[in-house]
Amino acid sequence: MILFHSQVVSLEGAAQGTTWHVIYTDVQQRSLQTAIDSTLQDIDQCLSIYRQDSEISLFNKSTTWTYQSPNFYPVLKKSAEIYRATNGAFDPTVMPLTEAYRAGKKTGLPWWEKKDSLLQYVGFPKITFDENSVHKLKDQVRLDFDGIAQGYSVDVLAALLERNGIYDYMVEIGGEVRCKGRKNGVPWTIAIDNPLHPLSKSSTVQLFNKAATTAGNYRDYYQQNGHLFGHIINPATGLTAPADLLSVTVFAADAITADGYDTAFMVMGLEATKRFLAEHKELDAYLIYRGEDGKPGVFVTEGIRAVMKASQ
Repeated sequence: MILFHSQVVSLEGAAQGTTWHVIYTDVQQRSLQTAIDSTLQDIDQCLSIYRQDSEISLFNKSTTWTYQSPNFYPVLKKSAEIYRATNGAFDPTVMPLTEAYRAGKKTGLPWWEKKDSLLQYVGFPKITFDENSVHKLKDQVRLDFDGIAQGYSVDVLAALLERNGIYDYMVEIGGEVRCKGRKNGVPWTIAIDNPLHPLSKSSTVQLFNKAATTAGNYRDYYQQNGHLFGHIINPATGLTAPADLLSVTVFAADAITADGYDTAFMVMGLEATKRFLAEHKELDAYLIYRGEDGKPGVFVTEGIRAVMKASQ
């Protein structure tokens, strides 16, 4: 769908199992819908674990893979960077565990009983890669980029806009956002969901040339035998991420960075994340957590506090 207002162009569509929205200022009133759709299809062809013919799926079935597109290596490189920085809290080789979680959610079978046998195939050092190819050091190791691929896709669309001389824009895919410049002279504003009341917002934040992504188990989870299982899994233990963090919104210069760290922080939990943020001033975050008294709380870094306001 294409909407024009003054010099603002608004596009939207569906991709990667969700929706996307791109809004930008262009005096020529150009529509980049076709280019955006094509770009997202190319990324899907490379990184989707739900396509049997995607590059990542073909690698998961083989031992060595030579990249066929320019999309595989940047995501793998950023994944390695965040893996090292977080001591393994973000690890795309978690695929055997996330696959078992999805099967358990669908069938109701106790997938967690298999976690110890699956953990032997999890661990980023079990693969090697360079700019041309990726290789498994152990059979049955598999990759899952779901925790970072949407952020990467947002950045690729942002680059597409800038190649076309567009520098006032907002790109959003499935809630992952990157903004630059302004809309009709007004700063871009995003809303942060309230995980305890998904139909309401916790806060709104003005974004100045930044990306923001959110992770949480409050949308994708299920209960069985008195246990609560979320889709974000600790790659070190095979268990669901700690329960103290309800949602994490990370702000960074680009969306792929924010997207990888929001997943890692969910795994690390509240206190470890606060310590990490104190040492990494290039990142900002809005953390919604459940306190020891069971009541919700919010932790916000100073860089975001100045540009936010609580929702009424």
